[in-house]
Amino acid sequence: MNEHLQAVTAAHGPSGTLAGDRNRVLRNTYWLLALSMVPTVLGAWLGVATGFSLFAGNPFIGFIVFMGVAFGFFFAIEKFKNSSVGVALLLAFTFFMGLMLSRLIGAVLGNYSNGSQLIMMAFGGTSLVFLGMASLATSIRRDISGLGQWLMVGVIGLIVASVANIWLQMPALMLTVSVLAIVIFSALMLYDLKRVVDGGETNYITATLAIYLDVYNVFVHLLSLLGIFGGDSD
Repeated sequence: MNEHLQAVTAAHGPSGTLAGDRNRVLRNTYWLLALSMVPTVLGAWLGVATGFSLFAGNPFIGFIVFMGVAFGFFFAIEKFKNSSVGVALLLAFTFFMGLMLSRLIGAVLGNYSNGSQLIMMAFGGTSLVFLGMASLATSIRRDISGLGQWLMVGVIGLIVASVANIWLQMPALMLTVSVLAIVIFSALMLYDLKRVVDGGETNYITATLAIYLDVYNVFVHLLSLLGIFGGDSD
């Protein structure tokens, strides 16, 4: 009888409830992440069709405007993360990010005869990275929370190098930034997924935003590398 009571407590007691909450957050995060791809694709399509670009005039001013809009979305999403408004804001943000992505998509499609293949390869590669990081997040038992600060330092370094290259226009620096970005954002993807799996992140909207940014940046920089090394301009 005592053994049966202990088994029921383990399944439905505090630990069972916590496990259920973690699974719910992870499941909702995956669903919202998948949904966020729809406005991203729509934004990218609209941007390519209209020739949208914040950087056409002054790249530095365009970067400042982009950062201002992005952080405005971050603030609003955080404020409404516990309501359906947060979901709407997140989807609006992913549409905006699709618009921002359209410049790269348009360049790849316009400059390379195999542009469509390069985009699909980048999508496939990003999907493989995500599946790999998701599998690692659910299988490794080691605490990796200490990586967060180091990875954020890496992200800041990438931003500084990217801004500097607006004036320097050094292909080698751009290549280095793209390679490091794939590594850093892949590690961040693992870190953010592991936080959800371990119960460190309990809000699925916040979790989706973080993982979306990781996926987005891996795709962008992987596509940039594929364009450099695999683009066919004939």
